[in-house]
Amino acid sequence: MRDILLADLATNLPHAVRYLRLVCTLREGFGCGAVGLLKLEGNSLRPVAVDGLVGEALGRRFEVGQHPRLAAILSNREPTRFDPGIELPDPYDGLLDARVGEPLPVHDCMGTSLYVEGKLWGALTLDALRAGTFGEPERDELKRYALLVEAAIRVTRLEEEIHGLRMSRASAGAFDPAVQEAVDEIVGNSEAITELLREIDVIADSELPVLLLGETGVGKELFARRLHQRSRRRDRPLVHVNCAALPESLAESELFGHVKGAFSGATAERPGRFEAAEGGTLFLDEVGELPPPVQAKLLRALQNGEIQRLGADRPRRVDVRVIAATNRNLRDGVREGSFRADLYHRLSVYPVPIPPLRERDNDVLLLAGRFLELNRARLGLRSLRLSPQAGQALCRYRWPGNVRELEHVISRAALRSMSRGARRGDIVTLEPELLDLDVELGVPPGQAAIAAAVGSSNGQPAPDADSGSDPTGDTIIDAEPLALRAAVDDCQRQLIRRALAASKGNWTQAARRLEVDPSNLHKLARRLELRG
Repeated sequence: MRDILLADLATNLPHAVRYLRLVCTLREGFGCGAVGLLKLEGNSLRPVAVDGLVGEALGRRFEVGQHPRLAAILSNREPTRFDPGIELPDPYDGLLDARVGEPLPVHDCMGTSLYVEGKLWGALTLDALRAGTFGEPERDELKRYALLVEAAIRVTRLEEEIHGLRMSRASAGAFDPAVQEAVDEIVGNSEAITELLREIDVIADSELPVLLLGETGVGKELFARRLHQRSRRRDRPLVHVNCAALPESLAESELFGHVKGAFSGATAERPGRFEAAEGGTLFLDEVGELPPPVQAKLLRALQNGEIQRLGADRPRRVDVRVIAATNRNLRDGVREGSFRADLYHRLSVYPVPIPPLRERDNDVLLLAGRFLELNRARLGLRSLRLSPQAGQALCRYRWPGNVRELEHVISRAALRSMSRGARRGDIVTLEPELLDLDVELGVPPGQAAIAAAVGSSNGQPAPDADSGSDPTGDTIIDAEPLALRAAVDDCQRQLIRRALAASKGNWTQAARRLEVDPSNLHKLARRLELRG
């Protein structure tokens, strides 16, 4: 076991692979049921790698104050071993993949705190289903191996610095991501979200305006917060304005302020949101809803760094970075005349498309784990988890409401389980029927259009959704539900190939033909294995 861990330290491995190999090696070496490596972030522990636990455990965040075993491990510099008969609740109740949904029987548990560069980094936990697995020799052995685990963490941190992942943070010298509030964390490790976070961390340090594009519920506000927190303005205010909630008559005053007597009821001077964000960031959510007169003043602020309070004679200089977000296609608004073309180009200096949840692979389970733990704590339950069938149902669903819909689905299911008699001391398992997923609403809005496009390109009419026939006229009987994703993928591949052929291999022109963002097209093509 020692030789394997040392060899991994000297090998150039992706960070996630190094951590996973570490916990797998320790689990095999100690002969236990589960091993978890958890990083301390604020007041909670985030699983970085686990072996022997269900997959959605990686999405959970364990509040230290709510889990006395974890608190005891962190409070002791030496390894901590819990007697098999101890009555302290176990944070992994119902989460061991060998006993899914079952309470942990009398078992052995031990763990150790981990320190890196003299600071508490997190914890390593080991659970064995057989009582007597861990004794004093195993406790002493864990103490020795903890040094190798800490060395692996240090190596990973150095590699991150070498690859420049912290360059923008290190230049300012004051930002510590460990103290960032957990509520702002973006959960996910899919390729789509990993690439997006890497891109955001690069552009955050620039002063360019950013336009966040994405469907309702993808979490645009979280990405705006990340941009601000990783920018050189992070010590200054981040001011959030929901443009869709601004009455047209008050929008100008709300953004730019007004002087006394500017209008009926203006009894005193009032600064606007731009001045409130001085030196920091102004986040304009749903910017496509701004009325045209306000759009003209916003353009001036972006062009010249000047605003003018309503009723004032002179403009004021402001130093504000603008991040905008919309779920609308602003290009359509420009064509229709509802959105100014010059403002659109000023806002979209750097457009950032945020992928919908259905394009984020298994992130749905990590996010579900996050929401399960939040609801477990909120309702005071011993454990709250998904059945394997419920996890499969979440992965099959298309999530038209994205992350926000997933959060609401989990919260409703947890409340339903309580209303049906679940007690706080139970391990509550959510079954598919409790999730109450509407399969019809889960069909992506563009699927009918894709089918129609494929049908018309073959010279045949689009199939009727109720006809039970495919475009060739063959009758479909008892089609497998799991084949739906494959059929949609095949349709997308055909459309992309045709667009590329018509564009002579030019991906940008193909994206225009398909009316999608070029970066989204590249990501989709990689997922469909149409390009490397």
